Order: sequence, then structure tokens, then C-alpha cells
Amino acid sequence: MASFTTLPAMVIEALVPAARKRAGKEVAVIGAGAAGLAAGRELRREGHRVVVFERGNTVGGTWVYTPEVESPDLLGVDPNRTLVHSSVYESLRTNLPREVMGFLDYPFSVRPGCDGRRFPSHQEVAAYLADFAADFDLVRWIRLETEVVNVVQHPDGRWLVRSRRALLNRECTPPSAAVIEEVFDAVVVCNGHYTEPRLAVIPGIEKWRGKQMHSHNYRVPGPFADKVVVLIGGYASAKDISRDIAPVAKEVHVSSRTESGELPRMQPGYANMWLHSLIKSTHEDGGVVFSDGSSVIADIIIHCTGYKFRFPFLDSNGAVTVDDNRVGPLYKHVFPPSLAPSLSFIGIPWKVYPFPLFELQSKWVAGVLSGRISLPSEREMLEDVEAFYLQIEAAGYPKRYTHNISSYQSEYDDWLSMQCGCMKVEEWRKEMFAATYKNRIARPENYRDEWDDHDLVLQAQEHFLTIE
Repeated sequence: MASFTTLPAMVIEALVPAARKRAGKEVAVIGAGAAGLAAGRELRREGHRVVVFERGNTVGGTWVYTPEVESPDLLGVDPNRTLVHSSVYESLRTNLPREVMGFLDYPFSVRPGCDGRRFPSHQEVAAYLADFAADFDLVRWIRLETEVVNVVQHPDGRWLVRSRRALLNRECTPPSAAVIEEVFDAVVVCNGHYTEPRLAVIPGIEKWRGKQMHSHNYRVPGPFADKVVVLIGGYASAKDISRDIAPVAKEVHVSSRTESGELPRMQPGYANMWLHSLIKSTHEDGGVVFSDGSSVIADIIIHCTGYKFRFPFLDSNGAVTVDDNRVGPLYKHVFPPSLAPSLSFIGIPWKVYPFPLFELQSKWVAGVLSGRISLPSEREMLEDVEAFYLQIEAAGYPKRYTHNISSYQSEYDDWLSMQCGCMKVEEWRKEMFAATYKNRIARPENYRDEWDDHDLVLQAQEHFLTIE
């Protein structure tokens, strides 16, 4: 998709510890999930002084499981609802092997006596991130149960950050909690994008009598016992949740988000699950009609339709907008040209192996803030963004796919590595990611427990021995 070979060259200077110390800035990091932890570590390594704001009561972001849901607003449409940050369901296992998921210099190793599976549970990922925070002494810089309510730029270019004790539930923290104001040289936004649901547009849904929810609020299969359930979506959450509820549901119908000429077909291995094309219409009697000509009377529709980027705290005076899930303009998905380098975003791209990406983006941001790495001019960055948008349009990609970098993830990671003067993502990791994708298609039911890339596993093990 994108080309990185003709862009303005960055200036990579020698790493001089004393210069780093002199160049250190006061930086606010918003969020202590994987992206925020990566940012905190790299900023500290570069000599910056960091405060990481985290609304929850522990690190880990979306990987921290909670049985709580946004009841009664299971669709997530009420802007005043009490937010639940996590979208993790109880049975969730990673869809990438631990060798691919881990940070580049911090292997996702098996912990003694814990979940040793290659595709581990969400609990293992949360524990890995907690270990990361502890081992790199990040905990002292993290303010838990602290919500950032407003970020606005000062006339002098610095940023005013207003925060308060987090409203974790309705009973314990009043909305009128005291607001603290602090000024920072830079802000790094790492608040994730698995909290604000996107919903499918369904004709007739306003009169449909059944219940609707978003996968963000799915936790366990029990509530779906003996129900006829329609799931909308074709990616990981729809596949996982449909298989999770099939043993208890009366019927499960999985609807694609796109038109197709295929007839409905039974999901192999299941006597009560069918695959359909796009929903054509819904009706007051509970009917759901698919464009393949089939129909069902359903009790529940689950929207497994992804999430919206949302930054309710950020007052950028129009310099950063979200339009059909395009956050922009962002130079290389990170810096808004008119506010760079004092404002940046980590973790916007999707369909990636996330933790190494977060790490490389964070190294780039930290180096730019210290002056070790130079950005192009504002005009050059804007021209690059505009050229990228034209490239997307010419390729026929919808705007909402702006940050889907699946077709050039390796090139993007290598470009970041070049800017930072650091190690590239290992070839075995790239090959393992590709092998996992192919295996997921070939073995959709058991790819997490059966695989053929044993040679790559050995390469990973040998590599980790050299850095432990």
C-alpha cells in the first residue's frame, strides 16, 4: 500500500546519554495498556520525565478482564453511560502465538505454573504486561484510577492536562471529584480503540422486537441458552463468540457485513450454526432476512462490528479529527503535522502484531521529542498524508480502512526501525505471523492448538536465548 523509500530523510544522531538528559521533556502518556506501557518505557529510556494516566485500577488496558458490562446499554450508544474499558470475554485466547505478540526485547515467556499454551488466555497477557511494568520500573510513574478529562494546548505550545480520580462505579466516586491541572511539554495518546462500539446499519431495526448488543459487552455464553442468535461480522470476535455460544444456543446465524451470492451454509462441525451473507432487513415480528434469501426469527443480534476511534478528552481545535474512523491528519499514523512533535498517537494502526508496533512507534516518538531524530517540515508531512489518502482512494479502500496496514505492516515496521536506529522486527516473527494467518484459515476450529511452523518456533527460542 504505502511506500517509504522516497520520503524526506530523518536525521539519526549518535546516542549520547548526556544529550538525552539535557533534552528531556515533561510528557503525559494517556493510558497504561500495552501501548502506554511501551511509550512510558521508551520515553524514560530517552531521558524524558513521564506521567502515565490510567483510568483503571491496574495496568493492562483492554487485556484486563472484568465480568462487568455497560448494562443496560449493551449497544454502547449512550454517550453518558458508565464506560467499561475492556472488551475481553471470559474464554478469550490470543489469536497470535506468544512468540509474535511479545515486545522485541522482552519475550512473552511461559511463567512457571501458569498457562503455558502457545496461544494463551487473556489472563496470561495481562500478567505479561504487569510483569513488563514491574521489570522496567514503570509502576512509580503510573497514576492508577486517574481519568484524563481534558487536554488542551497552551499558547506557548505546551499542554494543559486536567485529570481527576476516576469514576470507577456509581457508588464510590462522585462526578464532582476535584480536577487537577498540570502542564506538560508533550502528550502521547495511548487510550486504545476497543471501547467505543461501531454498529452495523440494519434496515428496519428500529421496529425489530428482539434484543441487540455489541461484542464489547459479551462475556459468557450462559445468557444465550436456548436463544436464536444472529451475529454480524466476519473477524475474530464473531468467530470466537459464535463458537462460544453454539453449545448452549438453540441456533446461531453468522451474517457477513458484505454482499455475496452464496447460499446459506452450515458451519462445519456444528449442527446449529449457519453462515449467511449481509442482512437485508429486519421486521417487527423478530424476523431477520438475509440477502441470500434465507430468514430466521431471532431473539438477539450481536454486533461484532469493531470499534470507533474516540478521544473525548482531546481539544485540538480541529487539528485532529475522526471521520469514518480515519484519525487525521496523522503523519505515518502517529504525528498530527500542525501539532508535531508535542502531540502523538501510539497504537492507531490495526490488523498488526501490536506490541512490537507499539514499541517501535514509541521509540520514534521518544527520539523525536529529545531531538535525536528530526521530522520533516509541517508542509512535507501534510503532503505525505495527502498523498497517502490519494493512494488509498485509488486502491479502492474505504476511508474507514485508513489505518488498516495489514498489506504493508512489515515495511512500516522496518521504516520505523530505520528512523530509530534500532533492531528490525525479526524475519522469523514476520514469517510466523504469516504462517499463523494461513493456519487460521486452514484450521479455523483448532489453529491455536495445531500448527506446522515448528522451525520458526525453534528460531524464536534461539533468538530469545540471546537476549535473556
